[in-house]
Amino acid sequence: MAVPVIAGFLRTPFAKAHRGALKDVRPDDFSAEVVRGLISKNNIVTGDLEDLLLGCAYPEGEQGNNIGRIITYLSGLPNKIPASTTNRLCGSSMQTIHMACGSISMGAGEIFLCGGVESMSRVMRGGFNFTPNPLLSPDTNSPQKYNGNDAYISMGTTAENVAKKYSISREEQEVFAMESHKKAAYAYKKGYFEEELISIETPEGTLIKDECIRENTNLESMKKLKPAFIENGTVTAATSSPLTDGAAFTIICSEDYALKNNMTPIAKITSTAVTGCSPSYMGMGPVEASKKVLKRANIEMNDIGVIELNEAFSSQSLAVINSLNIDTEKVNVDGGALSIGHPLGASGARITGKAAMLMNRLDTQYSLATMCIGGGMGIATILENYN
Repeated sequence: MAVPVIAGFLRTPFAKAHRGALKDVRPDDFSAEVVRGLISKNNIVTGDLEDLLLGCAYPEGEQGNNIGRIITYLSGLPNKIPASTTNRLCGSSMQTIHMACGSISMGAGEIFLCGGVESMSRVMRGGFNFTPNPLLSPDTNSPQKYNGNDAYISMGTTAENVAKKYSISREEQEVFAMESHKKAAYAYKKGYFEEELISIETPEGTLIKDECIRENTNLESMKKLKPAFIENGTVTAATSSPLTDGAAFTIICSEDYALKNNMTPIAKITSTAVTGCSPSYMGMGPVEASKKVLKRANIEMNDIGVIELNEAFSSQSLAVINSLNIDTEKVNVDGGALSIGHPLGASGARITGKAAMLMNRLDTQYSLATMCIGGGMGIATILENYN
């Protein structure tokens, strides 16, 4: 059975939605820049590509019409290279990596471009014609309502639910968010982001770094913020991942292909998993997904040296860390989504690529990338150091 590996990772800097540098740039355009950069940087033989697999949480408007295929045209790939667009909400681009791994393992392709995009400036959350099924709507009393679930619950409300159920205080959430910004700011000073970023030309100039990182954030300023979602709640804008625009891509190929074509594998992809959970506590999705993926890899959490846990909210990140008894020193070493940003469809590829790079930099054997997903799901990937 062919062994899938990550052989490249590149992304745009992540920009503030609605007021950042990418607000006036089409998502297919800035995604194509990443694809062209990844191909050039890694000397990919484009004719060998089996497929371009793109994740997107809201594939409508400029992100519609199978945006993955549109990106192949804009990036100059041969017409014979197909593409698809996948939607597993926040887990979409990690799902594309899982799909490529399955194809490689069964001999249905040797090299794939897997990534994701989200313009939260140009495509509204929930879509342009949000039409919830009344049997799943929170204000229906129908006896047919599926297990009492609210499939359309606000993500902010789920963060409040998790904070309450798992006794995560506002102060704990704010400290966690502040540390995310500090770690990301330090990583920038050390040059740790340079290898993963491509600059993007915009109407406002050249975007060269993530826009959401606040180097000087402090607890005093956070304490002044009002609850963002419910009255007397504990979740604020500071402890929620910011609305963000961006794209990220990885090269997923077989180990044999990489070695035959002078490509340097970054990491082996050892196991993958997805799980479901209550949508009202969607932030806890990584717990069962991580247990499942660890079991499949036949390792334990203590064997993991690097953990990229997507920071949708401070409350859910802390609840997951506590539930899995994770050593916080291993988590989001260069900061997470609270500081870097969370363009929904792109985040899975970002944290998977980042986990691979960190594992090499820190010389650890295994890494875990995992995230919660709206609607009540979790997704996880185990990587093994190739060196």
